[in-house]
Parts: sequence; structure tokens; C-alpha cells
Amino acid sequence: MIAHIQGKLVEKTPTEVVIDCNGVGYHINISLHTYSLLPNTDFVKLFTHLIIKEDAHTLYGFVEKSEKEIFKMLLLVSGIGAGIARTMLSSLEPKQIIQALASGDVATIQSIKGIGGKTAQRAILDLKDKVLKIYDLDEVSMSKHNTNRDEALSALEVLGFVRKSSEKLVDKVISENPNATVEVIIKQALKNL
Repeated sequence: MIAHIQGKLVEKTPTEVVIDCNGVGYHINISLHTYSLLPNTDFVKLFTHLIIKEDAHTLYGFVEKSEKEIFKMLLLVSGIGAGIARTMLSSLEPKQIIQALASGDVATIQSIKGIGGKTAQRAILDLKDKVLKIYDLDEVSMSKHNTNRDEALSALEVLGFVRKSSEKLVDKVISENPNATVEVIIKQALKNL
């Protein structure tokens, strides 16, 4: 119904913004990902999604149109409402969510607050085919189906490093050297941790 809102940024917190559009202040819920992408200027444009319920009309806003599409896709899953979808987009980058859905990575989805094992499995079951059709996932298949990657991440976890920060470094090492052995991946990641 409301595709986007463009105007002066009046208030900004990590979870919501108020945009003045011709004298009307729109209260818009945002994810941490969108918050990190908000420009430093007063003038902003957010792509929006309006959810209408009996007791409220709630606007959700996104700097990137792709994040809005992922949000709408997540709402299709039974057990995932707007609050949990926003938490997912705040906990993980949209690209990480797409990769986890496409590769069937239940652990990553389940690591998000408010998502249990059954909901994570349902999300993968419901959205995997859609994600594979919509997004170009050559990069996903390269990084997620790499057993060396999984072994390196497990080893780093055993050493006491947080999985989320380790994943970024391991993926960087693999993208620079796709044929790296487990030992090489771990050594390069440890240099940067």
C-alpha cells in the first residue's frame, strides 16, 4: 500500500525512525541492518511494508529494496511474524540469511533469538526453492558446501572463538583461496582474529 516514504529524518534509534513527509511524521520500524545503512543526511528514502492488524497499522522500513523483499518472504513462513523477521535482519546480514536458507543451514537460522529448531527447519523448507530461484547463488554453493570451511569453523569454535565473527574471516580466506586446506584456513583466520 505504501511503497516508500521520502522526507526529512526527524528521529533515529537503532529500532525505529520518524520521517517527516510534508508535515506528517511517519513512525517506521527498522532493522539494525537498515540503521547501519542510514545516510548521515537529513533527507532519506525508505522502502516500506505496511502490516495492518485489528489493533495497529505498523510500517517497516528498509534502505535496500532487497532487504524489504527478504522481510516479505520471511513473513510467509508459519511461526515467523514481523517482529522475528526484523530480529533476523538485525542479527544477520540479508546475504547471510539467503545463504543459510539456500544451503539448509539450520544452525545459523536457529542462532537467531526467538527461532527454535522447528521454525528454522520450516523456514528452510518453505523458502529454499524460492531463494534458489530468485538469487544467484554460485557464491553460496562455493562457501556453504565446503567441508574444509565447516571443519575450520568447528576448530575455531573449539578454540573459543565466536562462530559469527569466525564465519566472516573464514569466508574471506576461502574467497581469496578456494582450494585452501583446513590448516591454511585456520591459520589465516587466527591471524585476523
